[in-house]
Amino acid sequence: MMDLLINAALTAVGILMLCYGGNCLVNGGESIARRMGISSLVVGMTVVAYGTSTPELAASIAAAGDHGDIILGNIVGSNIANIGLVIGVSTLLVTLAMSRKILFREIPIMVGFSVLLVVMSIDGEISQIDGIILISMLGGFTIYIIRQSRRNIHTNTDTEDSKPAYSNARSFGLLGIGVGLLYVGAILTVDNAVAIAEAFNIPEMIIGVTVIAIGTSLPELITSILAIRKGQIDIGVGNIIGSNIYNILMIMGVSATIAGIHVAPVIFQDYAIMIIFSMALFISIKSGKLDYRVGMVLVAGYVIYILSSLIF
Repeated sequence: MMDLLINAALTAVGILMLCYGGNCLVNGGESIARRMGISSLVVGMTVVAYGTSTPELAASIAAAGDHGDIILGNIVGSNIANIGLVIGVSTLLVTLAMSRKILFREIPIMVGFSVLLVVMSIDGEISQIDGIILISMLGGFTIYIIRQSRRNIHTNTDTEDSKPAYSNARSFGLLGIGVGLLYVGAILTVDNAVAIAEAFNIPEMIIGVTVIAIGTSLPELITSILAIRKGQIDIGVGNIIGSNIYNILMIMGVSATIAGIHVAPVIFQDYAIMIIFSMALFISIKSGKLDYRVGMVLVAGYVIYILSSLIF
């Protein structure tokens, strides 16, 4: 019993380190991006999204090779949590006014990559070749976002973005601290979560889609809420959409390249739920706004998903 309590405590410490490390990485990276004059939407979908996805990346790299179920559960569970929990909670706090370019461009791209992940899983494995393909697509997507930003640069009136938050020395210092915390936090989280799962005969997939997915989604939740409360809705929403895309392209790509990942048939149920949440978001914002009513539905749906995962 004492060993389990220690495992639980170390898992919590690991998750806190992942969150704080991701926050340091985001703050440092965002400050550097602002010095370069990058717009809010691009900051949200690139620098911030990369940063808030690093806890998932660190946890997945730590699990690569021996714990493929945790990697899959972490990625799919995090994508579901980002929409159901992060966007859901955010809309309970404030109505989100969405730009049409997010509706008609980035969200369909997010859904498309989700479907691609399902297609790659049909043969029962996400191979190293699949991983290389995903990483290549990651590079292409990042270039695409930057080019779209340059096309719209003359219409950008957000002058706040050009104001750096920190000096270069502090920004790079935060990046270094973030990487260190993420490395140690990932090892603590994965190793102790696996120990708990084995003690209670809980499938690693369930641990991945619940404990680890929620824990590694906390940076997105914190970052998006803070950005939205400051009026930076493009950063807050762009962070979520970008994070979901990077979870598939970057995290799955890197993890699969390190070692091919076996795909258990049960994950297809979670794939379906991930796509349903993404499509629900797409349908909900046709009016251009997300209010508390949408937030209540998203949060309720996410709670039902978590409870059903734990019970069944």
